[in-house]
Amino acid sequence: METTPLDSKKGQSACKDGEDCQKNGILQKGLTSPGDKAEAGQISNGYSAVQSSGEEGDAQNSNTADNTALDTEVHPGERETWTKKMDFLLSVIGYAVDLGNVWRFPYICYQNGGGAFLIPYTIMAIFGGIPLFYMELALGQYHRNGCISIWKKICPIFKGIGFAICIIAFYIASYYNTIMAWALYYLISSFTDQLPWTSCENPWNTDNCTNYFSEGNITWTSHSISPAEEFYTRHVLQIHKSQGLDDVGGISWQLALCIMLIFTIVYFSIWKGVKTSGKVVWVTATFPYIILSILLVRGATLPGAWRGVLFYLKPNWQKLLETGVWVDAAAQIFFSLGPGFGVLLAFASYNKFNNNCYQDALVTSIVNCMTSFMSGFVIFTVLGYMAEMRNEDVSEVAKDTGPSLLFITYAEAIANMPAATFFAIIFFLMIITLGLDSTFAGLEGVITAVLDEFPHVWAKRREWFVLAVVITCFFGSLSTLTFGGAYVVKLLEEYATGPAVLTVVFLEAIAVSWFYGINQFCSDVKEMLGFSPGWFWRICWVAISPIFLLFIICSFLSSPPELRLFNYNYPRWTVLLGYCIGTSSFICIPTYITYRLIVTPGTFKERVLKSITPETPTEIPFGDLRLNTV
Repeated sequence: METTPLDSKKGQSACKDGEDCQKNGILQKGLTSPGDKAEAGQISNGYSAVQSSGEEGDAQNSNTADNTALDTEVHPGERETWTKKMDFLLSVIGYAVDLGNVWRFPYICYQNGGGAFLIPYTIMAIFGGIPLFYMELALGQYHRNGCISIWKKICPIFKGIGFAICIIAFYIASYYNTIMAWALYYLISSFTDQLPWTSCENPWNTDNCTNYFSEGNITWTSHSISPAEEFYTRHVLQIHKSQGLDDVGGISWQLALCIMLIFTIVYFSIWKGVKTSGKVVWVTATFPYIILSILLVRGATLPGAWRGVLFYLKPNWQKLLETGVWVDAAAQIFFSLGPGFGVLLAFASYNKFNNNCYQDALVTSIVNCMTSFMSGFVIFTVLGYMAEMRNEDVSEVAKDTGPSLLFITYAEAIANMPAATFFAIIFFLMIITLGLDSTFAGLEGVITAVLDEFPHVWAKRREWFVLAVVITCFFGSLSTLTFGGAYVVKLLEEYATGPAVLTVVFLEAIAVSWFYGINQFCSDVKEMLGFSPGWFWRICWVAISPIFLLFIICSFLSSPPELRLFNYNYPRWTVLLGYCIGTSSFICIPTYITYRLIVTPGTFKERVLKSITPETPTEIPFGDLRLNTV
């Protein structure tokens, strides 16, 4: 990129559409629509336009090479950046590696052909997940904005995507932190000589409670319930006090206190921005790997561990012929990497402009996938041990899915190991830290989006705005803290986020590749990194990734999940309720498109053209200069 002396003829000529020109010390690409030109002092995406402090007469009389340099003043309101590159990497890894890596991937892997599942999983990662991950990092880093205001610089008519993302983030915060509250309750209960879910002699136990780890001949029948399951369902959740979604019962005050503590930790970790959260993730992002390593070594030494590993990886090649396996692989890699939640845009927007986001995308994606694979060994070595102790097949032990796999099956296995208290404490600490990373990230995506969209209102009141967001999420989570809260968590997890996020990212990929233009996007990447994305990335962004997303969306809509939790079958009306919740966020997109076309002056064709043309220039930091471009 070149700069031209202000006294040159080119510098004195007027800007024409599509040409580059300089104005008051700023390199600015010509805007395509009249009235959209940025003023020299405009503040955009955290960077301020700066004016030349040199006088024109001095520039004319100077014959040195310094003619090409512009004297500038550094504006104090620059956008905050990560203190260290590792802060950013750990934050992204902590966001991508969450509870789903521990409970969802191992279950989906063995259910869909074991080792054979790794083939569709890898293919979907290469052609779908990683390209979308890379695209969001590049968008956030170049335009330096959150998920709402960034659309002014890409395709304004799709600004509703940003609002939809914020609503989805609220739904996630409403149930995801509840799972951490359960883990915190387990953690507090673990500080005893004998873990409370090892005995059938507690007030919450029933006559069906059967402890097959106790001494003596114990007969396990179809009506038998393990003490770990009764501790989870009858003591932690108290789900027996609820009749279902139409009668969730009262709020558990124990869980309410636990989630208040979780939100307090979250608040003081993100209230000052990435400068503080970037330090916290050094603990929350690395600690789970230490614990996973310890648990992997411990699990590998248990009797029967080999049975679990064999069950986990034994390939069933016939499964590859089933469409559902490929759908599960696509969904798993998408939700594991997490594009479309506004988090990657927000995190990347705090990077330095020339940071190598391409390398970051590859490194963090590989780390995430390898963590999922490693978690499978951690889980299934223990499941093999459980099968050995119960004298059952591994498939019978592994039938629990979701949180039940962690809070019943794995908790029970830990309770019957030597040094059970120690392993229980570190395991539930790991669950909490895995969840905290994702919560930090999800809320930061919303906070960054709102602060960038309304900087004059909230820029100097970040702490108060973060407090308001945290309190709102706490009240939103109250329904999941009821006796039937587990039913609400399951409903929100399946319907409130999945299809809505998929649709959001599909439209995002279309908007960037087809409206903003794949050539323009690749040109932006070249400005940052010095090289343009190759043909593989271009084909993925233009065609393969959108098809990948459309494939998952159609599969979901054609066969919505039939929900069941414990012995409760969700009634038919919950499917309609689930779709209504999912639509409540997605509706922002067509609503804003309609609003935009109504308020934009001109004929219908002019309105459409103005609405898909970037209206705000992106300022590029170039040394001490601020280079404006669209």
